[in-house]
Amino acid sequence: MKLALSILCENPRRKTGLTTLFHEFVARGLKLFPDVHWIIFAGPDQEWSVADARVEVNRDFPANDQINRRLFADHFQVPGVARARGADALLTVGFVPARKTLPTAMHILSLQHLDPRNNMSFGRRLYRGWTTKFSWPKADLALTNSRFAIEQIFSVCPELAGRVVQSYEGLQHEQFHPAATPDEAERVEKQFGIRPGYFLWTSNFYPYKQADLLIAGYAQLPPELRAAHPLVMVGADWDNGLAEARAQATALGVEQDVKFLGWIDDAWLAPLYRQAAVFCLASREETFGRCVIEAMACGTPCVVNDIPIMREVTRAQAVVVDFANRAAVRDALNSLVSDETLRARLRTGGVARAADFTFEKLVRERIRAIRRMLASKNL
Repeated sequence: MKLALSILCENPRRKTGLTTLFHEFVARGLKLFPDVHWIIFAGPDQEWSVADARVEVNRDFPANDQINRRLFADHFQVPGVARARGADALLTVGFVPARKTLPTAMHILSLQHLDPRNNMSFGRRLYRGWTTKFSWPKADLALTNSRFAIEQIFSVCPELAGRVVQSYEGLQHEQFHPAATPDEAERVEKQFGIRPGYFLWTSNFYPYKQADLLIAGYAQLPPELRAAHPLVMVGADWDNGLAEARAQATALGVEQDVKFLGWIDDAWLAPLYRQAAVFCLASREETFGRCVIEAMACGTPCVVNDIPIMREVTRAQAVVVDFANRAAVRDALNSLVSDETLRARLRTGGVARAADFTFEKLVRERIRAIRRMLASKNL
């Protein structure tokens, strides 16, 4: 079986969790399914590090840093090239090509366009609306990462009933684990100028991540607690969200206690999780929330927003709070740094829960679903 995977939807200058998903899916798929070959469609400057005789990389088309050309390529050029090179199926993210030449397995991993509060541009809203109404129903298979996401998908595209497979995200357990090196705290301090015991956020500054609510709740803590536990925010700008977060910290008088690190190399993520006192996720929406299980796997207690997906993923191994309630956020943060019994329970429970998520399981579930889809096409 030969599978074509387009990763062109990633912007090489604004990397997201999709980059990890793509690489792990293929790398572990090579080991688990020796009969599967791959064609990867990546942009000229896009990261792709999986090298194998069974992996062919095509760099003829632009990635999402040239969005209009990328859309044209994904919808009209990639499908034909994939078929000409012997692919049995095409794997995409969020769309079925307008020129569909192969059975298509479509990942649905983001539903941001369903909420007008996300302030997506007119062009993005128009495109997402078109794909939902006219493109999604043409998928031969839809792959998504939670039961909550399935409910959302069916609410806007009931035509996909019977063609959706739910498969939880995986985790790189060799990277995300609770065992720190003896000098890890010193290395983190030298690299970023922060000492262990901070509150941590990791995300691009998308509107739905609600950085403003986290900062507002954090500002309610007494000054001495903030001084001992600064808020460290790791992530790149998105539509001026980083500047807005900085301005809010200044307006609330906590600019000295909030540290903005920008985007960092992936190798620093696990050390930053392990040296944090608490990991914070204030999002009003997620289809999974990979950063939460990364933090849990590192033994870091988590406080997450009270949304259905967080209850599904954390399964009572995190503190769940309404981030719109500043006092509730303040109390949760205070409890998590002062109650060692609570911290110990969440450390133990979080590591155990995170163990449920592996890329091996993800690969088996998704490749087998694609095989079943192709088998049904041959009947």
